[in-house]
Amino acid sequence: MATLLVFCLGSLFYQLSGGPPRFLLDLRQYLGNSTYLDDHGPPPSKVLPFPSQVVYNRVGKCGSRTVVLLLRILSEKHGFNLVTSDIHNKTRLTKNEQMELIKNISTAEQPYLFTRHVHFLNFSRFGGDQPVYINIIRDPVSRFLSNYFFRRFGDWRGEQNHMIRTPSMRQEERYLDINECILENYPECSNPRLFYIIPYFCGQHPRCREPGEWALERAKLNVNENFLLVGILEELEDVLLLLERFLPHYFKGVLSIYKDPEHRKLGNMTVTVKKTVPSPEAVQILYQRMRYEYEFYHYVKEQFHLLKRKFGLKSLVRQPLRPQFFIPTPLETEEPIDDEEQDDEKWLEDIYKR
Repeated sequence: MATLLVFCLGSLFYQLSGGPPRFLLDLRQYLGNSTYLDDHGPPPSKVLPFPSQVVYNRVGKCGSRTVVLLLRILSEKHGFNLVTSDIHNKTRLTKNEQMELIKNISTAEQPYLFTRHVHFLNFSRFGGDQPVYINIIRDPVSRFLSNYFFRRFGDWRGEQNHMIRTPSMRQEERYLDINECILENYPECSNPRLFYIIPYFCGQHPRCREPGEWALERAKLNVNENFLLVGILEELEDVLLLLERFLPHYFKGVLSIYKDPEHRKLGNMTVTVKKTVPSPEAVQILYQRMRYEYEFYHYVKEQFHLLKRKFGLKSLVRQPLRPQFFIPTPLETEEPIDDEEQDDEKWLEDIYKR
């Protein structure tokens, strides 16, 4: 109280006389022109969790609406920076677009988690720090069929949902029978449109969009070298449990939020409607056309089960009562619309040569 009175009187004296009181001049001469930083040093730097840079390049129709909704809750709860994108329909990028996106992601406040539908980006090739990647995939036929009917008829969020999603779709295309599409080899039901999951892990190289061993092996390599976890949608609770263990600063408490009845209600609104079962013949044709997708899916599933066993989680093998690709999954994501084919660029061929 006495100190406050002294400073108040000193301030009044300064205002009346036009100069500081004598005792303040003496004190300054004794102490020098010290500042808070001189006396106490710089404030301690923010301690970042490890890893502090995470990218979730989510695959379309693989449950990412669930995960993104959870991340919005978790970012508020744990204080990390959730970085999303307004671009939902461009997964393949030019060189300049890659550089710009990597720059924008890398300059985000850490710790951050960036999420977008985009094929794998190699930050280190453009001089950036490579973040930790995470992702989730699902049975390829299940993913394809879910998207096929969603594009046409939407989900329970609204009767006009499909009209908003595909306003220019002709009626004959909207009501095209799935068996006819597959058996008559329509573009939507054949390659390269069916070659969908692997490019998310293979990357931006033009050959990543060509169904074959090259893209498959590069995708596997990137999973091993750049992805902390690639989970299986059919085992989503175990995926969330492992994410909570590996990335607690981001995912602590995620499983309890996911199991909350209020959260689970939202899943009922986004299940694709009007699904029909393709004939066994049509399904077998899809399996043949998607053989690389299935090889990748089974590879990821095997790695995921090895990881689960390491942490004491059991993988129960159940025989479904109906085809697995018709088991409803909560909050399915919208698949980004394929952008126009881009010309192959020589720089891509050069920098991705092994």
